Formats: sequence, structure tokens, C-alpha cells
Amino acid sequence: MRSGAKLRSGEGWSLARTAPAFAGALVALAFAASPALARKKPKIDYAPVLPVAPPPPAANGAIFQASNGYAALYEGPRARRVGDPLTIVLAERTVAQKDVGSKSGRDGNIGLTPPSAGPLSLFSPAEAAASGTQAFKGAGSASQSNMLSGEISVTVAEVYPNGTMLVRGQKQLQLNRGDEYVQIQGIVRIADIDFDNRVLSTRVADAKISYTGRGDLQRQARPGWLQRFFSLVSPF
Repeated sequence: MRSGAKLRSGEGWSLARTAPAFAGALVALAFAASPALARKKPKIDYAPVLPVAPPPPAANGAIFQASNGYAALYEGPRARRVGDPLTIVLAERTVAQKDVGSKSGRDGNIGLTPPSAGPLSLFSPAEAAASGTQAFKGAGSASQSNMLSGEISVTVAEVYPNGTMLVRGQKQLQLNRGDEYVQIQGIVRIADIDFDNRVLSTRVADAKISYTGRGDLQRQARPGWLQRFFSLVSPF
């Protein structure tokens, strides 16, 4: 009797120990299964890049010094060095639409004719017949469109030997009910820059454009933290 009671108490103690571990494993599995939490995007530093200090001019008596800067006569004030500012004209517009539909069906039947004599003659032809029908029909559609226009000034972060530059920058707007951020990074070809030191965002290669916000309006538009947690662990 005592050994049985001791065994039951040991089982209850073991269950009490394993239950929190099992719950913790489920939570960790739910977080690992979430793509947004499992893979964090690398943070991009949008701080302006300062130009490199030029070397001191050589005292050789010449009037022209390369360290004072050089621009061709017909090129104008285009950005071409690290730290130079550049204006990107945002002209982004994308429209996507997709429709999917499928339909399938299948019919089948089987029938046996009982013999006129013997034990099987007691069955009628209707009782020895079977039929089945299977049908499936599905449809789905999705559409998405976005538009972003405006201007943002960036700085040159790196200059490559093939005539391209890595540019990045951000614009912060402080409003009454929150802040708005416009961030962009990409590769610009120097030949695509016009005489006003501007380039279209559609000519920016490997562009990463972000338009986000922070404040009361953004918090009200998101679900609460408890609802987000149950959305992660819910299997439905």
C-alpha cells in the first residue's frame, strides 16, 4: 500500500517537473516556426557618410591641386565621391494580380448480377450494386498595388571602379501623433545622374525602400501583444 502511494506521488512529482519544460518547448517551437522571429533582417545604418579628408596639398608651386577637387567642364556638380549628397526621385508603382482556379470530378459504379439459383439468388440486383461520386472545385484570387512618390536626399557610401556607387539615406518626419521614416539604399550608376544631381528610383539597382512609422497611430493599427502571441502558437 505504501509502495503504491509512493509510486503515485513520484509520478505526480515527475509530471510537475516535466510539464513546465514541455510548455517551454512548445513556446520555443512556435517562435522558431515563425519566419519573422526565426530570421532577423540585418540592420542597415542610414547615417550620412562623411567625406574622406583630402590629403594636404603638396607644396610644389603648381596652381592646380588635385586635392582641391576636380570636376569636368561638361559634367556639372554630380555626386561621385564618398559623402557627396544625391537626390533620389521616388516614382514607385507596382500592380500585381493573380487568379487561380481548379475543378475536378470522378464518378464510379459497380454492379453484380446474382445467379438465378443457389444461395446468392436471394440477393436482388439493387443490393449488389454500388456507386460513388467525387467532385472538387476551388478558386482563389489576390491583388496588390502600391505607389510611392516624393524626393529624398541620400549620400554616397561607397564608390566602385565600374562607375557605380552605393548610396543610402533616410528622411524622418516628426508629426503630432507619431514619426514617419522613409529609408532607401541601393546602387546608382553615375551616368544615370542628371545635371541637377537627381536620379529616378527606378534606376536604382538592388533598391531597398522602406516607409514605416512609429507612434500612436502605428500602435493602434497593430494587434495587442497577447493576440500576437496566440496567433503564433495557434495551429489554426
